[in-house]
Amino acid sequence: MTVSEGLSKDDGTRDDRAGVGGGRVGIDGDRTGDGGGRAGEETVTDGYVPSQRRIERERYKRSRTRRATAVAALSTLASATVLYLVVTNSPGWPTTKETFFSAHYARVALPQVLEGLWLNLRLLVVCGASVLVIGLLLAVARTLRGPVFFPLRVLAAAYTDFFRGLPLIICLLMVIFGLPALRLQGTPNDPVVLGGIGLVLTYSAYVAEVFRAGIESVHPSQRAAARSLGLSNGQALRYVVLPQAVRRVVPPLLNDLVSLQKDTGLVSIGGAVDAVYAAQIIVGKDWNFTPYVVAGLLFVALTIPMTRFTDWVTARMDRRRAQGGIV
Repeated sequence: MTVSEGLSKDDGTRDDRAGVGGGRVGIDGDRTGDGGGRAGEETVTDGYVPSQRRIERERYKRSRTRRATAVAALSTLASATVLYLVVTNSPGWPTTKETFFSAHYARVALPQVLEGLWLNLRLLVVCGASVLVIGLLLAVARTLRGPVFFPLRVLAAAYTDFFRGLPLIICLLMVIFGLPALRLQGTPNDPVVLGGIGLVLTYSAYVAEVFRAGIESVHPSQRAAARSLGLSNGQALRYVVLPQAVRRVVPPLLNDLVSLQKDTGLVSIGGAVDAVYAAQIIVGKDWNFTPYVVAGLLFVALTIPMTRFTDWVTARMDRRRAQGGIV
């Protein structure tokens, strides 16, 4: 055997050993991969396990909630039962039931009262929009700065003070019966229009104060920052101050709209046939007051959703303000 043949055999042997070693390395690599996969599976499958103390605390809270709900339901049922027994066992209950809670007169009055309620809803929409616009203009006028706007501020303040102090019923009487007496050209004679004007005059004063409170609640640094960015006074008011002010006064504005919805029934003093006047016509004819109860229940049915919506908006804004979502 030559030297070259011996060297070639040694090289082959080394190659075989290297191949075997490489296979072992591959096997070890596979094992390592399997171990990593198992570790990953253990990490994924191992979730958060609450402690026994936390489980007991949550169970206690649920039991307390169920107990409070049960106590509230029982107390409400007991109070309602006592009130029902007191009312129904009173000496004059049969006469009161026939006079105020007659099913026959309720069926007779419901269609006419609903027809009159449509007028109240239209007044609410038109007067509500007008009140918001005029109230915002009055609030802006009262917050204008500079001596040149002093007469405008005085007029806005005088308007607000006068109509906030004047009772709504007197304002309606003055507008409904006083404006036509002037015999001015173009003066409307429709009691619905005149009643709407009286409502707008009074509620604009209240809404103006709500808007003004919102404007003054915005920190002066907001306006100063807007001015430092190159905005004029008008632009700062429009783009910086008013958006924040309006967001802050949404709940009280909704409360004023709820009050306006109820007070639309006062336009009946001028002869407008709304829900209240339609009930009054039936009462005057049959001398049974059930139509008044029907009209009142319809107003309550309209007011409750708006009241709950107002509460929801208020709670939502409080949560966002607590989380830092509202400036």
